[in-house]
Amino acid sequence: MSRNKARMSDCRSGGANAPVSRRRFMQAVCAPLLMAGLDVLPGAAFAAQGNRKPVETPGKTWLEVSLNGPWSRDRQPRIPIAVRDIVAEGIACARAGAAIVHVHAYDEKTGRQKDDADLYIAIIEGIRAKEDVVVYPTLPFAGSVDAPNMMTAAERFAHTETLAKRGLLEWAVVDPGSTNITRLDEIPAGKQGFVYANPESHIRLGLELASRYRFHPGYALYEPGFVRLGAALERAYPEVPQCIYRFMFSQQFAFCFPPKPYALAALATLVEEEAGAAPWMISGLGVDVSPLIGEAVARGGHIRVGLEDALLGTPASTTNLGLVEAAVRIVRDHGAEPATPDDARRALGALSDGG
Repeated sequence: MSRNKARMSDCRSGGANAPVSRRRFMQAVCAPLLMAGLDVLPGAAFAAQGNRKPVETPGKTWLEVSLNGPWSRDRQPRIPIAVRDIVAEGIACARAGAAIVHVHAYDEKTGRQKDDADLYIAIIEGIRAKEDVVVYPTLPFAGSVDAPNMMTAAERFAHTETLAKRGLLEWAVVDPGSTNITRLDEIPAGKQGFVYANPESHIRLGLELASRYRFHPGYALYEPGFVRLGAALERAYPEVPQCIYRFMFSQQFAFCFPPKPYALAALATLVEEEAGAAPWMISGLGVDVSPLIGEAVARGGHIRVGLEDALLGTPASTTNLGLVEAAVRIVRDHGAEPATPDDARRALGALSDGG
């Protein structure tokens, strides 16, 4: 199903037989589109993005795996921490169908996240020595127990710039906004979360580095407003390579939306309005996105799974490899194939059609 057809379906589903809340929401979203004609808005949004070409891989879905995240084994016992284990799981997931691998580096002695360029170099080169996938690092999770003190933008992106200078980055994290990271089940006991802080100066430095070193910024969209700010800043940096918009659903945390079809419809519509045919993915933290995979495939979106994103306290039998294999099955059940790394690179303009 094309994006426009999917949006028309949403508008029709807001008819007389839809639940009142959904009907009102979809009427508010869709009425201007229907009055103007569905072909008008995507073109206008595309024009607003300058000379961006649509990023499309027809019949193919990008699959990303996020191997570990910031949790430590206190909250997610099966995550890989040692460089050798991260590399081994990255290779296995790539062979199972993941085109993109996202990693957090750890200090093996403390078991805590450590955003050290040398650790990331070992991880990226270790995975790529066996599988030519996109491998990209995280940023310090500003405000968390591992990064409690406010860092300058330069300090926070130091390892990103080091990796970029060495030509090791194809993608990198540039999160366009700040939000509260609070577990819903801890609120009644009075346990407070923290503010994940991304001041605009940090976002702008990330985009400046992306423009200079030609890597693609990966936007984690913890709230709908992140889409609008991210798209506006992308337009403000016309030399920046295409940004990737990643929806952050959650069941266990209070940010953004739960993984529901209405939420996917709203976010996909917002990206199309603000960023034209930019690529987007479903993902999250403390979430199972598998029920949304079929809808994402139908809309031309992409998928992220992995132990970083999975429900915290997931059973010991759940592995990164198993999550990738399950996602591949669902993608194929809905008529698509997992994209290769070069499919994604070619769609983003990093490869020509011939190579």
